[in-house]
Amino acid sequence: MASATILKSAFLPKRSEWAAATRSSVGRPATAMSLTVRAGSYSDELVKTAKTVASPGRGILAMDESNATCGKRLASIGLENTEANRQAYRTLLVSVPGLGQYISGAILFEETLYQSTTEGKKIVDVLVSQNIVPGIKVDKGLVPLAGSNDESWCQGLDGLASRCASYYQQGARFAKWRTVISIPNGPSALAVKEAAWGLARYAAIAQDNGLVPIVEPEILLDGEHGIDRTFEVALKVWAEVFFYLAENNVLFEGILLKPSMVTPGAESKEKATPEQVAEYTLKLLHRRIPPAVPGIMFLSGGQSEVEATQNLNAMNQSTNPWHISFSYARALQNTCLKTWGGRPENVKAAQEVLLARAAANSLAQLGKYTGEGESAESKKGMYVKNYSY
Repeated sequence: MASATILKSAFLPKRSEWAAATRSSVGRPATAMSLTVRAGSYSDELVKTAKTVASPGRGILAMDESNATCGKRLASIGLENTEANRQAYRTLLVSVPGLGQYISGAILFEETLYQSTTEGKKIVDVLVSQNIVPGIKVDKGLVPLAGSNDESWCQGLDGLASRCASYYQQGARFAKWRTVISIPNGPSALAVKEAAWGLARYAAIAQDNGLVPIVEPEILLDGEHGIDRTFEVALKVWAEVFFYLAENNVLFEGILLKPSMVTPGAESKEKATPEQVAEYTLKLLHRRIPPAVPGIMFLSGGQSEVEATQNLNAMNQSTNPWHISFSYARALQNTCLKTWGGRPENVKAAQEVLLARAAANSLAQLGKYTGEGESAESKKGMYVKNYSY
């Protein structure tokens, strides 16, 4: 049973009036009701949750790696991919003293949402006790997109409503769905449309079951292209995404975005300063993102820990209509994982490293990061071609 402080009731959420009205009007002219954007009986809660996650000086810890990907992380420090080892590492992450000062939400893999710490406390309850909102990865991963230029699409819409309802009962309050766009492979119009439509359907279903959807069309770093090409593709992708979000009656005040920063391709000879990344990324946001959206939680996409923090800080040097923050995985965990090394005696030191990294990104969210005291490890790039979770 999830913590009583975050559950509205012990019953499954009811279907929304909007959904009922839509079904009843099939084949008939649209009524005034069908033109009203609704998110079921959860509208107020969705807005409140989104604002809580997008609170000043805080961001998201993305720890939703699949068991297979978590296994790769563990293998890098010489540990076997067992449930016990995954549990030990996830316990280390969620139980950092004071983490809630800098982290407002944590994205979990399904195993973690139902897991307890090594001390027997429910991980959901540990997060809530630190004022960290539990989230859940709900997509089922990338598969080849037939008819495209070797591109992919994200699966997982089948059964999504019932899964979201169950995750809500377990204590999750927001969701994540990651799809990707490849610039070297086009991107084709088919791939862009499929990504946007899938994200919009997921977002509508998540909201109808009480979960704030993180909308994440990641434009991969793969390629030799320059920053202008990334900007051009991002404009197209985000135009399509928001068109279909509107078509699916998604409540913009009850979503969070998780976009890529606008950077050159990882294999480009062209390099961009944090100021250039900020200039291009903010220009994209102002052209495409409605001010109603409460939070833009950037992914790091293979940047080094320091790079991701510097770029975020540069974006927060000006006043923006949104909460511009972070939703980092490797850019929060990398040095922490290596410090731990799978040894119990290193847990405290690893937690201190994670807390320091979170604090640095908190300062960047406030536009006050200076870069002092960064280690050599935190400056190492983490780009992996065709990276998957």
